[in-house]
Amino acid sequence: MKAYSIEQYQPKFKSVWNAFVSNSKNATFLFHRDFMEYHQDRFEDFSLMVYKKEKLVALLPANRVGDEVYSHQGLTYGGLVLPKNIRFENVLQSFEMLLKFLHEQNITSLHIKEIPSIYHHLPSEEIPYLNFILNAELIRRDTLSVIDNHNQLNFSNSRLEGIKRAQKNELRIENNDDFETFWNAILIPNLTKKHNANPVHSLEDILYLKQRFPKNIKQFNVYHEGQIVAGATIFETKNVAHCQYISGNEDKNTLGSLDGLHDYLINTVYVKKRYFDFGTSNENNGKNINEGLQFWKEGFGARTITQDFYRIDPKNYKALKTVLK
Repeated sequence: MKAYSIEQYQPKFKSVWNAFVSNSKNATFLFHRDFMEYHQDRFEDFSLMVYKKEKLVALLPANRVGDEVYSHQGLTYGGLVLPKNIRFENVLQSFEMLLKFLHEQNITSLHIKEIPSIYHHLPSEEIPYLNFILNAELIRRDTLSVIDNHNQLNFSNSRLEGIKRAQKNELRIENNDDFETFWNAILIPNLTKKHNANPVHSLEDILYLKQRFPKNIKQFNVYHEGQIVAGATIFETKNVAHCQYISGNEDKNTLGSLDGLHDYLINTVYVKKRYFDFGTSNENNGKNINEGLQFWKEGFGARTITQDFYRIDPKNYKALKTVLK
């Protein structure tokens, strides 16, 4: 195990980090440093790089809060980023050494928000198994509503009726990347009214990210009689089109704006993408599901996968020594 070493990320490693992410088996553009660092003023970065001799074999995008480390709280998912050709034994040893390093740094907990399997380019579930060996604590489990385009289900009658209303009202859908109008006229007013909250990404944030990742971030807006009435912000990865934001004005049901928009996204724009991910409908740290939102998503044929959140005690790293016999 002396062959392994851990290096804390520094800006001088940016190109090496990004190249590794681009060629990994389970990463997306969210792990690119330009994405991670758009909100660097809000987090104390504690990203780690695992080397075997001189070769980089794993990354942990992470931030630190006191004596705890998180698989970056500014990201939708996280965990160990791995290369395509890595074998189980090397993942095991890499994770053991990473936990040992954290223990030696007096870190009391490592929190991992799993990368959902639909985002993997190759099978990549070594860490969930190792969490079992480590007696990791499952502290949260969210549900994601996902359409598998290789096994599509029919839309429900209520969604079909909404699509007909959209057609009758002659709604116009544009991929015009007009984030500003959607944010200011639809998204922010809705979130303020319903939840007294703001979008996770400010308008400045999303414009910055769009500039850095023009092929991955798209904005689709819906117009009625020249006025914006709804929209969706999509994050595109290799296998998945993910709805980062979905919102419509108070006439969305009467107009059928969101139904018409998602019919267009699912059956035209992303029909060749393997998965269409509506994201979570969870509330109360995963304990509850918004019934109406879940019903709406399932009306398009979406069904449930899960995303687990774990707390790991780094001092248990020695348990991994007994796995291979």
